[in-house]
Amino acid sequence: MAKFEKDNHRQIFGAWGEMQAAAYLEKQGLQILARNYRTSKGELDIIARDGNALVFIEVKTRQNLDFGYPEEAVTPTKIGHLVEAAESYMLEHLEEQSWRLDVIAIEGKQGQEDPKIEWFQDVR
Repeated sequence: MAKFEKDNHRQIFGAWGEMQAAAYLEKQGLQILARNYRTSKGELDIIARDGNALVFIEVKTRQNLDFGYPEEAVTPTKIGHLVEAAESYMLEHLEEQSWRLDVIAIEGKQGQEDPKIEWFQDVR
């Protein structure tokens, strides 16, 4: 498979995972405000509201565990980048005060109706 095809498949699979995560979060009572929001410090997969708090959610999706659990891809370095992106968002939206960083880990195949979803809250 050519690099372009692999990259395209990865993007489609990632978008599927983000759709699964957004639907899951809405069922949990969160309001989705934005997806794939770009700041000067990086991209935030999902921005949601949980009561009075803003929640910045990183979504990691795996078809299998050959390369480890999805949440293991969210390293301390990655968390640092996500915090910077969240802080950049907060500077643009001064009316917001309370926020947290969550991770949604998904194991499943595209098109699967019931992938395994784990929600890790306040990971910073």
